[in-house]
Amino acid sequence: MFNLDFTGKIVLVTGASRGIGKAIAQAFASLGATVCGSATSQKGADDITAYLDGKGYGFVMNGLELESVTKLFDDVVAKCGSAPDILVNNAGITKDGLFMRMKDQDWDDVLTCNLTSVARLCKAAIAPMMKKRAGRIINITSITGEIGNAGQCNYAAAKAGMIGFSKSLAKEAAARGITVNCVAPGFIETDMTAVLNEDQLKAWVNNIPLKRAGRVEDIAGAVVFLASDMASYITGATIDVNGGLHCA
Repeated sequence: MFNLDFTGKIVLVTGASRGIGKAIAQAFASLGATVCGSATSQKGADDITAYLDGKGYGFVMNGLELESVTKLFDDVVAKCGSAPDILVNNAGITKDGLFMRMKDQDWDDVLTCNLTSVARLCKAAIAPMMKKRAGRIINITSITGEIGNAGQCNYAAAKAGMIGFSKSLAKEAAARGITVNCVAPGFIETDMTAVLNEDQLKAWVNNIPLKRAGRVEDIAGAVVFLASDMASYITGATIDVNGGLHCA
């Protein structure tokens, strides 16, 4: 029951060139999985192949182009000889701004990349999982989708939509042994947060009960758990990994 050996499993992680996605991909690779990671450029895909060091492959996917999402899945199947056993939807974008001044394109792009592309990839993955009567889907949402954030109406809508989508898909897929869950990061140390100045960083951390920013490894640990046999009776859940920020 307490097995963290993913030998023989194929794991697809989107947005794996850096940050949270890279940590997730590296975690699965260290546990024996064959890992397929996506990036938005060929250079990013090549970097993924390099850091996986023989334990997987990098691919190109642009979440704003739904044809690219479908192609990613087909490319993974062609390369690995089988559909993914575990799908981790991590790729996403932000285009922040106050809603009253938000451009329609910024709304559409964030919803397309952060929600519609996730649904498209899940749709491709779920059919072979149904046939095998096994599979794990883990969607990386955000605390913003749970509590909202000024200037991020588009991002919050997409991430909240991901939670509702995951709960619904979990109910549809459960009878076939497939679990669908979300992980909701809070304030995590990534390239995006590295641009904050010291005062901004302190303001964020002071609101976190654990009094520290999260690490990408914290998110990777939750994802690996949900993909493991230890979480076989968990589906339709959202695991909050935010140091208590959601209840502060």
